Amino acid sequence: MKYGMNLLLWSGEVTDDMLPTIEKLKEMGYDGVELPMFNLDLDYAKLGQQLKDMGLQCTAVTVRNLEDNPISEDAAVRAKGIDLTKKTLDCCAAAGVQTLCGPYHSALGHFSGAGRTDDEWAWGVESMRAVAEHAGSVGVNLGVEALNRFECYFLNAHADAAEFAREVDHPACGMMYDTFHSNIEEKDIVSTLNDIKDKLIHIHISENDRSTPGAGNINWEKNFSGIGKIDYDGWLVIEAFGLALPELAAATRIWRRMYDTELGLAEQGLAFMKQQVAKHCN
Repeated sequence: MKYGMNLLLWSGEVTDDMLPTIEKLKEMGYDGVELPMFNLDLDYAKLGQQLKDMGLQCTAVTVRNLEDNPISEDAAVRAKGIDLTKKTLDCCAAAGVQTLCGPYHSALGHFSGAGRTDDEWAWGVESMRAVAEHAGSVGVNLGVEALNRFECYFLNAHADAAEFAREVDHPACGMMYDTFHSNIEEKDIVSTLNDIKDKLIHIHISENDRSTPGAGNINWEKNFSGIGKIDYDGWLVIEAFGLALPELAAATRIWRRMYDTELGLAEQGLAFMKQQVAKHCN
């Protein structure tokens, strides 16, 4: 098992100012960090070398928006989405990122007023297959993320994300599991994890209020027992959100502070993950 911390808790982009914080995460015992991949103009090769010098590995996260929606009925919009995710993958490759996760299958926060259509599914699969071909060529894996019904209408259940990855049918395309979204959408956590294990390559550990894992109401017993039963041994990455970045706080609907310090959350969360893994996954 590898333990990571999503840097979105601090910022929407990783610059030299973040290095002291990242060094502290390494000292705590983290194996790696998850990089926000929104600003594609940063020097990711330099960042990747800095992380390597610290002895840290990395994963990354990105999203797509309405103007570059991969399931749009407009072919030009879909093409823009494909192109931007390919450019993101190039940045990932430069930084040494292992897996690019996130809901880049469709526009974040956009709703049509109905469920997904067959056309949208077909466009999504076609778009992701083009992205997967590029991902394979640059040596980065795709971890497609289902989001709960309040953030997305295209992929809500984790079983849908797994089926989507199966239809994309490319070795570079897998999917990820997120405890926050699972808490809203899944009826049987253990069964869900078993059903998606063939495509599962990444896991986000996220509390029901997006703060310190283990301090809220997620059913951790079922989550970690399910993880243990499928012999998952990849990344467990804490995804938590705060108020450090106003635009990110607005996007994640975080209106109040729910932890003492960011580093305290990271330290407590790491200890909690290791405790649960020792109990359920060994």
